[in-house]
Amino acid sequence: MSDPSTASIVSTPRPEQPSQLGAPADAGLPENARKEKPRGLLGDAWQDLRRKPLFWISASFIVLFLVMAAFPSLFTNGDPVNGSLSNSRVEPGANGWFGYDVQGRDVFARVIYGARASIVVAVLSVAGTLLIGGTMGIIAGYRGGWVDGLLSRIADVFFGLPFVLGAIVILTTFNGSGTDNSTPEIMGLVILSLTVLSWPVVMRLMRSSVLATKEADYIVAARALGAGTGRIILKHLLPNCLAPLLVYGTIMVGSFIGAEATLSFLGVGLKTPVVSWGIMISEAQNYIRVSPFLLFFPAAFLVTAVLSFVMLGEAVREALDPKLR
Repeated sequence: MSDPSTASIVSTPRPEQPSQLGAPADAGLPENARKEKPRGLLGDAWQDLRRKPLFWISASFIVLFLVMAAFPSLFTNGDPVNGSLSNSRVEPGANGWFGYDVQGRDVFARVIYGARASIVVAVLSVAGTLLIGGTMGIIAGYRGGWVDGLLSRIADVFFGLPFVLGAIVILTTFNGSGTDNSTPEIMGLVILSLTVLSWPVVMRLMRSSVLATKEADYIVAARALGAGTGRIILKHLLPNCLAPLLVYGTIMVGSFIGAEATLSFLGVGLKTPVVSWGIMISEAQNYIRVSPFLLFFPAAFLVTAVLSFVMLGEAVREALDPKLR
């Protein structure tokens, strides 16, 4: 007589396993589990981000600032450039929510329109920094040898320049007193100075990522199968080295908004007729005691924008780093 328990084990398949050969491997899984596809790094990061309140708060503020910069007329119909001296330093009220500055211009309209210059300068500076630094970093890390040594020494020269001092020298030379630059030229010079002085950090970051990745098995296999240098860099190295740059770039947008405001406050960055938060803070420094609202509102928007980008960068960093989940 056979053991009934043994017979049941042999003759009855487990519910989570297929009942016969050739059946799908997920035949015993629930319907929703069968439809779910494996997620990659970005998919896992998104699943982690969508559960973080910090991500949604910072992303909401960033979207608000981007809409404000792209379509300022949706928020105000005031004139940010022209004003009436009869409204000079009128405090906030029903006619002017944020009051009026020394020249009688609407502070609320200037704060709204000031988002455009600050965010455009920061975003374009970050794009240029990532492009130049990322390209040089991936070339130095992949080629190695004398190419790596030459590019690293060039980066060391720029890295040794103090940021504020270097920006003051560049902007004083090309945008100093007596120059008659247009608004695009002024913004272009500020973007150029920020990019020139910041790319070495991105170059080092990309170089270290490439050095840690280029000897991976899939890179060696692609090289053994005859893949060219361009294909290896674009199809294999670049997608696997972008995560640190995405995190640093997001944080750097907030840093560059603050850097632009600092240079404008010192009088070497953006200048009139450009409207920016840094210019407003610079113009309000002599009236802090008698009219503190002239400083408070642009400074509040500036701090909120910087913190939003920094918090978003921190949330993305935690989502892309498996050790911090």
